[in-house]
Amino acid sequence: MQGQAGTVSTNGIRAPLSVAPMLDWTDNACRHFHRLVAPGAVLYTEMVHANAILHGPRERLLAKDATQHPVALQLGGSDPDTLAAAARIGAESGFDEINLNCGCPSDRVQSGQFGACLMLQPQRVADCVAAMRDAVAVPVTVKCRLGVDTQDEYAVFARFIDTVAAAGCDHFVVHARNAWLQGLSPKENREVPPLRYDWAYRLKQERPDLFISLNGGIREAADIATHLQQVDAVMLGRLAYHEPYALHQIDANLFGRPVQSRHQLLAAYRPYVGAQVEQGVRLSVLIKPILGLFAARRGGRAFRQILSENAHRPGAGLDVLDAAAAVTDTTD
Repeated sequence: MQGQAGTVSTNGIRAPLSVAPMLDWTDNACRHFHRLVAPGAVLYTEMVHANAILHGPRERLLAKDATQHPVALQLGGSDPDTLAAAARIGAESGFDEINLNCGCPSDRVQSGQFGACLMLQPQRVADCVAAMRDAVAVPVTVKCRLGVDTQDEYAVFARFIDTVAAAGCDHFVVHARNAWLQGLSPKENREVPPLRYDWAYRLKQERPDLFISLNGGIREAADIATHLQQVDAVMLGRLAYHEPYALHQIDANLFGRPVQSRHQLLAAYRPYVGAQVEQGVRLSVLIKPILGLFAARRGGRAFRQILSENAHRPGAGLDVLDAAAAVTDTTD
C-alpha cells in the first residue's frame, strides 16, 4: 500500500483507492454515501466543463459537503486560460485536487475537442496543466487512456505521459484501454477496447517517480492486490456505483477497518437523506447511489423496486427508505 488514506502531496492525493468520476452518477449525494462506505478512498466529482464553471450554475456544479474530503474536481476543456480560471474557482471552493479529463470519448466531448481527443495533443495538455498549476496551490492531475482509435504503440502513450509530466504533473490515472472516437458508444468504449494493464505496469516500472493509478475493468479484491504490486493505486468505477458494498469491503481490507453491515451503512446515510429532503432535494436523486446496496442479497430486488417506484412521488421521504429497508434481510 502506498502511503496513508487521503494523504495530499504536491501533485496528487496519495491513496491506494479512489472512486472514478462518472457523469450523471458521482454527484453530491453519491459522494456523501461513498465517503460513508469507503472512508479511505479519494472521491471525484462528475466531469464539469470549465466553461460551465465560469458561466453556468457554479454553486450547483461545485456543491459538496465537508464529509467528502479528500475530493477532487474533474474538469473538461482544452483552453489553458479557461481551465486555469476554472481550476482557481475549484480550489477556492475547497476541492483538494484538480483533475483534467483526457479520456472521455463521448460525441459531446469530441465536438468540443476535449476529453479523449486530447490524447492526440500532448503539448496542449501540457500547456493546460502548466496553466492550472500556475493558478492553484492544490495538486493538478490527469486522467487519460492509452491512446485513441488504432494507436497501438506503447511509445506513443509514453510520449504523451512524458510531455505532460514535463509540465509538472506526476500523478496520472490510466484507464488501461484505448478510446475509440469513431464506431463505439461511450458504453462500448468502457467494454470493447482490450485492457492492457501491462502498459500501466511498464509505465510505473520505467518511471518510478510518477504516481500511477490504474482504472478499467477492476472487479475483484484479489485483482486489486495484484495491481497494487505493480502500480500505486486503483480506481474503481462501475463496481463502486453498482455494488457499493463491494467498495466498502475493499476499503475495509485495504485500510484495516472493520466491515460494517449493509444496514449499518444505510442507517449512517439516513440522516443525510432526511436533511436533504427537508431542504427540497428529491428523494429520487438521493436514492440513486444506494440502489445496488443489497444486490444479490435476499430482499435486494424488492428493496430496489420499492425505492424506484416510490421515490419520485410528491412528498416521498424517509418513510420510503424505511419501507425498502424493511424488506431486506436484517442480518446483512
